Amino acid sequence: MKATYIFGHRNPDTDSVCASISLSYLKNALGENTVPRVLGHINKESSFVLKHFGLKEPGYLNNVKVQLRDVAYHKGVMLDEYASIKEVVDYMQHASCTALPIVDKDKKLKSLITLKEVAMMFIENSKNHLYTSYDLVLKALQGREILRFKEEFNGDTYASSYQSQTFIEKAPLKENDILIVGDRYKVLQHGIQSKVDLIILTNNCELENDLLELAKQNKVSVISSSLDTYNTCNHLALSNYVKTILVNQNPAIVHDLDYLTDFIADATRLGYTNYPILNKKNECLGLIRITDSGCFEKKKVILVDHNNLEQSVSGIDEAEIVEIIDHHNLGAIGTSIPINVRCMPVGCTCTILYHLYQEKKVPIPKNIAGIMLSAILSDTLILKSPTTTESDRIAVRELAKICGEDYEKYGYEMLKAGSSIAGMDVEDIIYQDFKSYKVGNDGLGISQVITMDFDSIKEHLDEYVNKLNEIAKGDYKTVTLFITDVIKNGSYILYNDEAKYIIEDSFNLKDLEQGTFIPNLVSRKKQMLPKIMESLEKNS
Repeated sequence: MKATYIFGHRNPDTDSVCASISLSYLKNALGENTVPRVLGHINKESSFVLKHFGLKEPGYLNNVKVQLRDVAYHKGVMLDEYASIKEVVDYMQHASCTALPIVDKDKKLKSLITLKEVAMMFIENSKNHLYTSYDLVLKALQGREILRFKEEFNGDTYASSYQSQTFIEKAPLKENDILIVGDRYKVLQHGIQSKVDLIILTNNCELENDLLELAKQNKVSVISSSLDTYNTCNHLALSNYVKTILVNQNPAIVHDLDYLTDFIADATRLGYTNYPILNKKNECLGLIRITDSGCFEKKKVILVDHNNLEQSVSGIDEAEIVEIIDHHNLGAIGTSIPINVRCMPVGCTCTILYHLYQEKKVPIPKNIAGIMLSAILSDTLILKSPTTTESDRIAVRELAKICGEDYEKYGYEMLKAGSSIAGMDVEDIIYQDFKSYKVGNDGLGISQVITMDFDSIKEHLDEYVNKLNEIAKGDYKTVTLFITDVIKNGSYILYNDEAKYIIEDSFNLKDLEQGTFIPNLVSRKKQMLPKIMESLEKNS
């Protein structure tokens, strides 16, 4: 069973990271197979939390696009280069394919052979050389072993179609040659005395005793075929190693991690039907055909701390969303089938998870309780944010008991560790906790950083404004950066220049300047976002 990915929004904050880990633990305790992931680098606060409670950072998830490994391609469809041509043809018929990857002993691709290439071998009549094994000859001819001295043959084939004397004169046999002959004593004697590698007797012929002894002395291998000379020659050609007719040494290939959309585009451009599929070690995994592209398994995902496609992972439209757990307003997201959705008007996603643990009667381990507590303290600014609910307070008290933390003391320690902006450049600070929204056709970007060191930002105010103006040139009408000071219980605001009137209207301000402090403004969800959205809708 493939794992279901659990992740929060891009530019993950503490709630997003901790909710992913905590929900994954709960799901797995209930018998499911899930893994937590993050969509970007975690911030200093989240790093502090995970280190404090001894948990590893979740792996990074780049996208959830459908990859070729999700497609029902022909897994394991390939043959070794030392398989016979007959085995290749039989395999193609069994696998209902017109081409077959040929590999070496390490499953490294040697070629892609097609039925057309097999047919051309017969059309061009290139059947007078044999490079194969004793066992493959037996198999191709459905023959009978008489004498075996060599396991492999690599020589020219001669069929005794002339009168005996004429054949002996015109066919000066040598070692390594293969002789195809019926009940013709002189030709057989000539072949054995010439010490050919292999004699193939047609029509179930037997060697007379003196010839049998001579063959033993000269170490000439002998096989008896039930077929006539014509059919023996044709079947013998099919016993050749397939490597003898490989012409397509550099076929178009794909890899299992390639995206399905890219494969379809490339296949349409190239016009081929069959493609060997390789892994990252360049080992062949099988064959994929363009007709296979309609049958695939979507990646299963659970979204936490967001429900907006613009805030989610790349390729989310190609994934199967099976569940959403969030505490934000509902955004534009849809699913093809009914799913579980748990949205509650609380201060933090981990408050919802606390309720889920209680409902499922799953004990919360100390370290999981610790990160859930951290997320709630972070999102509610140690229960001081207007988003804080009684459910958040109850969860904080109970989780603090489990992990043994004084939540106020620990909360300030956590916020202090996460609020340092030392060593961070302007872009890093803006994108540390940046969220995108759509208001009609207008884009809205709101970044929030919690720090008690606004002076450091003020020193580079022009750089921040220039970067916000640059971001706004993309898909945004309004881009803001709120610098929240939990001690002063308010936020300083920076914005792209063209959004000045929107911000003034949103917060009922006059003669707004960059870096204005707005008291009691700390919650993006309940205070910043609703007011700016209302103003954008009014002025659109």
